[in-house]
Parts: sequence; C-alpha cells; structure tokens
Amino acid sequence: MPLPVQQLDAIHAMLAAGHRNLRIERHSLLLWGLPAGLLFALSERLLTPEQLPDTTQRALAWLALLAGVLFAIGTLDWLWTRRVKLARDEAWSFVHRQVQKVWWLLMGLAALSTFAMFFFGGGYMVCTLWLVIAGLGLYLHGLFSEELLEWIGVTLILIGIGCLFAGLPFESMRWIASAVFAIGLPLLALMLDRGRHRAAHVRLGQLLFWLGAVLALPLWLERQAQAVPIEAPTISLEAFRAGTLPAAAVAVRLPAGTPVPVAIDVAGDVFQGPAVLPLTLAQPLELLVRDGKLSGDARYPGEAWLPARQARWIQIPWLRAELDPNGGPRIRGQLIVQLHPQ
Repeated sequence: MPLPVQQLDAIHAMLAAGHRNLRIERHSLLLWGLPAGLLFALSERLLTPEQLPDTTQRALAWLALLAGVLFAIGTLDWLWTRRVKLARDEAWSFVHRQVQKVWWLLMGLAALSTFAMFFFGGGYMVCTLWLVIAGLGLYLHGLFSEELLEWIGVTLILIGIGCLFAGLPFESMRWIASAVFAIGLPLLALMLDRGRHRAAHVRLGQLLFWLGAVLALPLWLERQAQAVPIEAPTISLEAFRAGTLPAAAVAVRLPAGTPVPVAIDVAGDVFQGPAVLPLTLAQPLELLVRDGKLSGDARYPGEAWLPARQARWIQIPWLRAELDPNGGPRIRGQLIVQLHPQ
C-alpha cells in the first residue's frame, strides 16, 4: 500500500477514535445484563398476587426491589469502572459522565413505568418497555463509542416492538427479554472490538449471529412447551359436578348456552357491591381441570389445546357513563372475550 494511502488511513482512524472516545466496559454489560435476565426469568415466582394480594403493596414491593437492584448495580458499575480507569491511568471524559447519567435516568424511568402499570394497566407491555429502554441506552452509548452498540441497540428496540405487533403471549415475551439481557448483553461484551470501523456486511453478520444466539433458547423453550401433549378424558359438566373424575386431569365440556356468571367485587365509595354479570357461552368449550382445579388450558371441541400461558382472553376497549331521561344512569362498555385473538 502506498505511503500516502497509509497516512490517510491513519488520519481517518485517528479522527474516528476522536469522535468515538467513549469506551463502555465489558463488565458494565455483564452487571446490567445478568441480574435483569434473572429477574425476568423469576418474575412469575417473585412477589406474586398469591404472596401479596393487595395491589398497592405488591406495586411498592416491586418498586423497592427494582430500586434496590438498580442502585446496587449502578454503584458497583461506577466503582468498578473507576477502578479500571485508574489502573489504565484514564480520566472520566465529560461525554462518558453525561451518557452514564442518561443511562441511569432511563433505568429509573423504566422502573417507575413498571410501578405505574400496577395502577393504570399496560402490564402486557412491560417486557417491551424494558427492551426499548435498554435499546435506547445502548444506541446512545454507540453514538459515542462503538458501532456495534448502535446496531444491537436498534435491534433491541425492534425486538420489543415486534413482540407487540406479533401478539406474542406474555410468557414468550418474558423469556425473550430474559435471554436478551442474560445472554445477549454478556455476548455483546465479548463481541466489542474497541471502536474499530467494520464494513456493513461484517456488522450484519455479527448482528445475525447475536440475534440467533439470543433467540435460540426462547424459541426452543416455546417449541418444547408446545410439544408436550395433553392427555385428558372428556367428561360432561354434570359428571364433574357429581364428582365423577376418571383421572387426575380431565377435560370438562361446557355445552353452548351454559350460563357463566361473572362475580365482580366492587370497591370505592360510589357503588355498592358485589355485582354479577350474567354471560352465556356461544359455543361448546372444553376446560382442562387438574386435581379439581382449572389449569387455564382451554379449547374448542376437536381443536388443539391453547395453553394458559398463551391465553389472552379478555379485552375491555372502552367504558363510559350515560344519563338517559328514560333509562336513567347506566354504564356502557365493550367486553371482548375470545379464545383465538384476531
């Protein structure tokens, strides 16, 4: 290679290093990734409605847990990074300090949004929330650090939004989020190349490798869960009421026209309670019962079972109050109950 070309390449590399002078430490990705992935994996066993029936207490407990974990990780990351920089005789750059503050702000915003979901709804989107917030943080780091962080950050945002558009069950989204944090961030730490410029096809190959490694485990778990057959004899509702259970797991068939009263506990200082909403089945439905209790699995006769972890039965798009001169006061709304979401 001619000497002038080498000099131009050296100048270009020096300019690129000046533009991307922020270095994200590998231990930072490990510290933020592993605990977050573990929390997502264990979230169905921690601070559950059975353990804390009161919504306010459960929300405060989760907020305290998230705040404690984030504070511990942030403090440890700060101290570890400062120690590493001292060992390399480096100073904290102004950009690094500001980006670190924005990262902490994003984590706090995600924690507070999770807390608010206990009161204002939207819990189905909690995995998307954390994936998008983490993606924004990585993308911001990548603007001043390494290109690969930008690519992975955008991918995290697309994964989170794609889960919503695909209508994935919450259980699947939870495992994807767990894998992204517990597997994806440590793997990203190993793939960092200290700001070197790579061709687009190289970055694309790195991205596809990372994506495959991250999504392999959730997809395998989903396939394994669907491969487990459910074997249960079918009995009528009358036989179930009579206590005739031929096996520990049975499918109870409810015929069309079966009344299903919905008991509603009414709280507050406006209405007296409780209330009962009478509903009637439009077509036969089979429910899986294990040891005398509903498992949450259901199906229409002749179809495959819909596992409880994939069910999204109920939607209430709107509610509004009316005051009619003839009918008086009433509350109208729309209740959508369907086994197979459209």
